[in-house]
Amino acid sequence: MSQLSAQSIRKLCEGETPMLSPFVNEKTVVNGTSFGLSAASYDVRIGHDLRLYPKQSSLAHTLEDFHMPDNVVAYVVDKSTFARRFMSAFNTFIDAGFKGNLTLELVNLGDEVIDIKSGHPICQIVFHWLDEPTERPYNSKYQGQTKAAHGPRFENEDGTWK
Repeated sequence: MSQLSAQSIRKLCEGETPMLSPFVNEKTVVNGTSFGLSAASYDVRIGHDLRLYPKQSSLAHTLEDFHMPDNVVAYVVDKSTFARRFMSAFNTFIDAGFKGNLTLELVNLGDEVIDIKSGHPICQIVFHWLDEPTERPYNSKYQGQTKAAHGPRFENEDGTWK
């Protein structure tokens, strides 16, 4: 795997089936925090207002939707501005073939309330090429998530979900 550059991310987001929508081609600053295309990542925004109390966690969702190609995967990582306030996004994995809205798992490890407004930058997405397109693109229980923070879904032995 190799990490994608800004120009590779841009090409994948400006094609016939954008990998990320809406896509902002340049770094944009909102209330002192940036979102959009960076040197080798993309900073996404939260899709709703959130108040995160000290020592508490919450699910959130991104403003952006994803349509991952079969040869690209990604990782959700913290934005340093929030990390310096002791808020972390659980560093989760986005599989090749995933389509839908991201649910983020956030935790406030600090001692102060953190208020985040809809559209505010929330975390970074780091994209990687696979050595070849996967023969098993993601098509499971979180496929096609809508713009909401979705809780866990558990699989039954017959492939249905609880």
